[in-house]
Amino acid sequence: MNAQAVFKLVADRYQTTPAYLWQRYPDYAVLRHADNQKWYSLVMAVSKSDLGLVPGDETLVEVLDVKLDPEDVELLQTEPAYLPAYHMNKRHWITVQLEQSNRQSWNAC
Repeated sequence: MNAQAVFKLVADRYQTTPAYLWQRYPDYAVLRHADNQKWYSLVMAVSKSDLGLVPGDETLVEVLDVKLDPEDVELLQTEPAYLPAYHMNKRHWITVQLEQSNRQSWNAC
């Protein structure tokens, strides 16, 4: 799974297109609900070091921050591709390492 696959999935399933809001981070994309424009996801490239995966490793990893119910956040954090939310409220958001996730798991969404 990668960012382009996520964009295709949400376009097909939710009629959502990514919004690129920041000049400083031109590849960061926000996904919003069509009806109220509230964010439900954010696609970014973040260093392994910033994610707490490998200290000192500045290699970028594509991630997806997703807003979920707190119970779902807690449950998913037991899986290897899921991390505490990067730069978001850790009770309501979770970070997914896209390279370690697979499309089959997204079909349950």
